[in-house]
Amino acid sequence: MELNETPKTNFIHQEIDKDLSENKNGGAVLTRFPPEPNGYLHIGHAKSICLNFGLGKHYKGGTNLRFDDTNPTKEDTEYVESIKEDVNWLGFQWKDEPKFTSDYFEQLYQWAVLFIKNDKAYVDDQSAEEIASQKGTPTMPGQESPYRNRSVEENLDLFERMRKGEFKNGERVLRAKIDMASPNMHMRDPLMYRIIHAHHHRTGDDWCIYPMYDFAHGQGDFVEGITHSICTLEFEVHRPLYNWFLEQILAFQPELQEQARPRQIEFARLNLNYTVMSKRKLLQLVNENYVAGWDDPRMPTISGYRRRGYTPESIRRFADQIGVAKRENVIDVALLEHCIREDLNKRAPRVYAVLNPVKVIITNYPEGEVEWMEAINNPEDESMGARQLPFSREIYIERDDFMENAPRKFFRMDVGREVRLKNAYIVKCEGIKKDENGEITEIYCTYDPDTKSGMEGSNRKVKGTLHWVSIEHAKTVQVKQYDRLFMDEEPDGHKDKDFLEFLNPNSLSVINTAYIEPNFKDAGAKFDDGIERYQFQRLGYFCIDKDSTEETIVFNRTVTLKDSWTKKK
Repeated sequence: MELNETPKTNFIHQEIDKDLSENKNGGAVLTRFPPEPNGYLHIGHAKSICLNFGLGKHYKGGTNLRFDDTNPTKEDTEYVESIKEDVNWLGFQWKDEPKFTSDYFEQLYQWAVLFIKNDKAYVDDQSAEEIASQKGTPTMPGQESPYRNRSVEENLDLFERMRKGEFKNGERVLRAKIDMASPNMHMRDPLMYRIIHAHHHRTGDDWCIYPMYDFAHGQGDFVEGITHSICTLEFEVHRPLYNWFLEQILAFQPELQEQARPRQIEFARLNLNYTVMSKRKLLQLVNENYVAGWDDPRMPTISGYRRRGYTPESIRRFADQIGVAKRENVIDVALLEHCIREDLNKRAPRVYAVLNPVKVIITNYPEGEVEWMEAINNPEDESMGARQLPFSREIYIERDDFMENAPRKFFRMDVGREVRLKNAYIVKCEGIKKDENGEITEIYCTYDPDTKSGMEGSNRKVKGTLHWVSIEHAKTVQVKQYDRLFMDEEPDGHKDKDFLEFLNPNSLSVINTAYIEPNFKDAGAKFDDGIERYQFQRLGYFCIDKDSTEETIVFNRTVTLKDSWTKKK
């Protein structure tokens, strides 16, 4: 999907169109993407990025990137930089400079003071456990805090002392005074501020009280002039609170009535099978060394997909194809894999590589002779041209392409059977050599010199076609074959089992000695993001890993040519 393509219309477009027809917010549309900088973004965030930035572009408005940095114990500048890189890599640019909720700490504090002055907030001395025990149930009202009716003066004094750092973590909180009998649990005197004595990655030690998400989120939208706050479905029950906070501020400061009033609209988050997307669980995988970091190609992070060889176009296409829904559903990861196959099939140059080699000697081919065979770089794109492959007496083929005493429908190499070497000759296996363990070490073939590809009269048909590399000319490379990290469709969906029990022990296999044709870098140019991606003929799609050196080129398998998992199921 090209960036200038219009995404499919959905119910959010319909809601915005309705607002525009009523000239709400003066006909402006400004969205935002507000990640917490407490981990790397995953494929679910990619859907939200495509949606929010796509809306901003579609309505010729814009999209803010705002970091919700209200929990200093979990946030880091490393995450901030990775998020900016991911958004840019996907092909989007935020409006103006990135925003931070910490930019609004003073304004949020002053608004909190107004809540206290208007008897809409109070300081509570109870512990988190005590407050939770008083919440009640959806069918039973909660209990009012014994501190709920403190005087405005006492609350102002305590809140100021909270800011000055006079109290310990958890010793006091600021709560909104709403309705402890509300059928919406989020309206039962929710927390607005808590005490956290920790160094903040941007404000340092200036603050020791931090606003809760529900208080900071809507107000951040309001300050920035956001018109449409697009959230995932779990925030639907938070919407009355989102609106209540804004309504109070407008009542306290009626002069702000002319500012854009943000509207929250919810959509179903992305749920992908064979995947976990809880940041806590992803962090656990990283910290406990089940993977080699946030950008491990098995991780569902955007940086992991990038390192694995996925293209931004394929992820945008995936986000467009799954669409935007109002109900939760689970998307088959096979659709994401289909999107990258579809993209790379059209754009990736083809090369010959042999991952599990066995030596073939063409006994009637002249020793020392080298022929150059023409190979098309990509049959889907003639403009990519062709390259020359060296062919010699000794070549490697895939070990799986030979079977002794093969069944009738095995259309590859067997003793006495003819196959075509792609872009070269038809050869016939005459015999094999084995070691003391019965392992085949050499295959002996003869070739028919009148069957060279492209030669007039060389169109004699055989049922099998094999890829190969010339031993004399092949480059040695390392190949990392990645597969799905989990074997279960819903690894974190079992109440009685740990999601780690479903880790796939074969999610990574490393081949330290594989062989690739010598001029593979001439097969095609790098992609726009600087990553070199190729189709290894008959094997799958691969990209060059960032850990490659001049001595060792490392390839990561992006995806197989076909969906082997669906076939297994």
